[in-house]
Amino acid sequence: MQTLLRTPLYGRHLALGARMVPFVGWEMPVQYEGVLAEHRAVRADCGVFDVSHMGEFEVEGPRAAEFLQSVLSNDLDRVEPGAAQYTLLTNEEGGIVDDLIAYRLEAGRYLLIVNASNRDIDFRWLKDRELPGSDVRDISDDFALLAVQGPQSLSRLALDDAPAFTFAEGEIDGIECMVNRTGYTGEQGVELLVPAEDGAALWDAVVARGATPCGLGARDTLRLEVCFALHGNDIGPETDAISAGLGWVCALDKDFTGANELRRVKEQGPESRLAAFVMDEPGIPRQGMPIEGGGAVTSGTHSPMLDRGIGMGYVPASRAEPGTEVTIDLRGRPRRAHVVKKPIYEREEDG
Repeated sequence: MQTLLRTPLYGRHLALGARMVPFVGWEMPVQYEGVLAEHRAVRADCGVFDVSHMGEFEVEGPRAAEFLQSVLSNDLDRVEPGAAQYTLLTNEEGGIVDDLIAYRLEAGRYLLIVNASNRDIDFRWLKDRELPGSDVRDISDDFALLAVQGPQSLSRLALDDAPAFTFAEGEIDGIECMVNRTGYTGEQGVELLVPAEDGAALWDAVVARGATPCGLGARDTLRLEVCFALHGNDIGPETDAISAGLGWVCALDKDFTGANELRRVKEQGPESRLAAFVMDEPGIPRQGMPIEGGGAVTSGTHSPMLDRGIGMGYVPASRAEPGTEVTIDLRGRPRRAHVVKKPIYEREEDG
């Protein structure tokens, strides 16, 4: 029987009464007070998530930039020190080995934050393709990572605003950390990277400042409302970036693994597309449920903000346009839905 890994914040989760569940080899909190309350806290104020199970790789050397340009889909040459970029690790068929964020720390030195489920896969993939003059190191165990998300996140942490996908060294109540203007909820927020031994103290400081502890349940409903793809559900090695709607992170004017196949798919047009939909009848769509006319649900849940079922799934390209009616087979019960423009939920601007 596999022994589950635990983050540096495990004791804090138990003390708060979190319901712990196995997740990609880790024992993680799925909820504290409840998914609905945690979801709404992030949309209205501020929540904090333990995402220390994510993987961190450092890539450095005189050919580090050349190496990463050859394996990542986006154009790292656009990224200055102090900035970050959402990108894909792709295979020869244009499939998505992982989606990740690359941070340019300084010339010849980069940080990659990858999905927890793909940490070992990604590391082997990169090491197998490493160029002389570049070195990839797995530094995941050295750090804790906290995601503080919500419209009041910066004010509660007493942080100045900064452009999305930038980062800087900072501190929260005397605890030094890397403050990254990134997140997975569609809200303003930061992800705080801190040495593992300081993780619990940083968690305490953030909670003391009024952030609501949130688990994996709310993390999933929040990301789905704004149509952020989840690797292993919506994207994977068998799905290409163009069909997944991620062509915008593929710099097809440069050469990288799978670029030729992605150029072909873009030129010919994908056979299917990842569409977002909202249920018109009662029911909650779940992964794997068939979509009549071809396709299947890849992610589904009940939207706390819309109070109805929502989801994403691959459908024939001709049926992916917003407004198209689709029928989801909810365990033998056909239920009507319609395709919507992404994101499914968008905050209404004040005034």
